[in-house]
Amino acid sequence: MYLTITRKGIKGALAVTLALMTGLWGLSLSDNTVPASAGAGNWGLSFRQEGQPPVGNASAEELAAVDTHYLGDTAQKRLYLTFDAGFENGNTAPILDALKKHKAPACFFVVGHYLESAPELVKRMVAEGHTVGNHTFSHPDMSQIREKDAFLRELNRVEEAYRALTGQEMAKIYRPPQGKYSPENLQMAKEAGYHTFFWSLAYVDWYVDDQPTREQAFDKLLPRIHPGAIVLLHSTSATNAQILDELLTKWEEMGYSFGTLSELCGA
Repeated sequence: MYLTITRKGIKGALAVTLALMTGLWGLSLSDNTVPASAGAGNWGLSFRQEGQPPVGNASAEELAAVDTHYLGDTAQKRLYLTFDAGFENGNTAPILDALKKHKAPACFFVVGHYLESAPELVKRMVAEGHTVGNHTFSHPDMSQIREKDAFLRELNRVEEAYRALTGQEMAKIYRPPQGKYSPENLQMAKEAGYHTFFWSLAYVDWYVDDQPTREQAFDKLLPRIHPGAIVLLHSTSATNAQILDELLTKWEEMGYSFGTLSELCGA
């Protein structure tokens, strides 16, 4: 969910990124719920009952036709942890520590910049059994890219950088930047062998200079957790780094276990 940035331009690009998030994500992640029919092209959720899966802009059945997911099996108390990683600010290592302690797998969706600027963390993710997913190379609004070659270039460049860094092939798992999509995009991704992943639980954790408190985080992440949840968090969040161990413990005490996105798509 971040713009690609250089080492010299982190602060300026971050300001632009946050502005984009405020405008494009306010609907889907604010305290207010979103009607399922809201804004085609913006992934949005409507939470209607505590502890139950939300309703998305499209149904799980409709999304499945284009190998797209926002929920796992809602009959099982299983969670799927995902982190969007656009740049590194020191919070990923403690997040990885907490995941390792709980033996909880996660998927880190990375952009091109992250592979270039935080290679050792990417290698650690792989070594500790996590999945590295494709968040595009330059973090554009993919719904505005109509040419298939241009669309695939954003994915292929990440694949190439990942292969050069790790010597491995990247999992065919993709998350659209900013949650922006079009039906044509989802079909393009499917034809390229990708499964697209949205989410069914997230909270406002991306303002690095205005982080939620521990209490605010738990107020959002505990009541809204639900069977089959695909959880979106940010690896840049200091709050996430501080609370993740406790959060995972609380979810485990509620009877949840942790799965991988590959369980949902065979990737």
